[in-house]
Amino acid sequence: MDLIHNEQRIKNILRIVAQQGASDLHLVVGRHPTLRIDGKLTPLTQEKILTGEDTKALTDALIKSEKHKQELLKFGQTDFSYNFEDKARFRTNAYFQKGLISVAMRLVLSKIRTLEELNVPTRLYDLCKLSQGLVLITGPVGHGKSTTLAAMIDYINRNSDRHIITIEDPIEYVFEQDRCIINQREVGQDATSFHDALRAVFREDANVVMIGEMRDLDTISTAMTAAETGHLIFATLHTNDSSQTIDRIIDVFPSYQQNQIRTQAASVISAVISQRLLPKIGGGRIPALEIMIKNHAVENLIRENKTFQLDTVIETSMKEGMISLDKSLAELVQKGMISVDDAYSYAKNRDYLHILMKKK
Repeated sequence: MDLIHNEQRIKNILRIVAQQGASDLHLVVGRHPTLRIDGKLTPLTQEKILTGEDTKALTDALIKSEKHKQELLKFGQTDFSYNFEDKARFRTNAYFQKGLISVAMRLVLSKIRTLEELNVPTRLYDLCKLSQGLVLITGPVGHGKSTTLAAMIDYINRNSDRHIITIEDPIEYVFEQDRCIINQREVGQDATSFHDALRAVFREDANVVMIGEMRDLDTISTAMTAAETGHLIFATLHTNDSSQTIDRIIDVFPSYQQNQIRTQAASVISAVISQRLLPKIGGGRIPALEIMIKNHAVENLIRENKTFQLDTVIETSMKEGMISLDKSLAELVQKGMISVDDAYSYAKNRDYLHILMKKK
């Protein structure tokens, strides 16, 4: 009876999450259940302050798999998906802090939105038409990388005849097969690791591979080899911009390998998209993007270890579809979509942003 009561209680809270358009829910001892709405934490004061017994009971109601229950006890945290009444999915992390359980839940909408609906430049669709290469979506946690990536994968699904394999931990967006065959593999359930699942795509006749996150040397190395051998690879990284992304990839490898990896990266990396979500005037959030698309200048700078010059190439290559983060921010200010203060808080170069905002 207690389990049924707690299942109903969590469903009532999740219903409020959906109704209020929240992106996240936090269940933490000593606080009301707390939503994140447009980037800001908002407590549900109509719900009682949670005790340790509450968060444990709600976690027991959320976790259906014995494997994830054991993982939580053994490692102190576990990741899993929670399907809410077949209307929405939540990417969920349960973890211990000070001996008590906390839960963070990220809402994943059942409907995959298009780039137009996300206010993301539709020039990204051109990257979906590539036959091979490595496309990276980067940015801080919680800034919409997975959502943009899902829109691009679904565009491929609707507009071409290819075999798509996704490797995720856990599965977030569930794709509905259209023109493409889509196989979604969850690490821990369908594969032992990102690296093992990625290595298997060479034998699975895949055209397009989406990697939830490139976390380690083996995964990055295999992803680059796959991109080199005729696959179109999409992946995310927690980096802030194009130059930092390239440096992070190179730095993962031992120093004696880095020159070779630099040459390989210059060859296979097709684009880096770095994304930020900013509060939109009038409510909601809107993305600002830095877009770097490989051309001869980009390729040479990566190969020659001059990534610090990439910003200049991005600035001067707008006709090729590139845009700097500061230029993107300035355009949003000029359109009246974000505030000047918010633009400054995300700027890479505040003085340059100031100049851009003065231009018409």
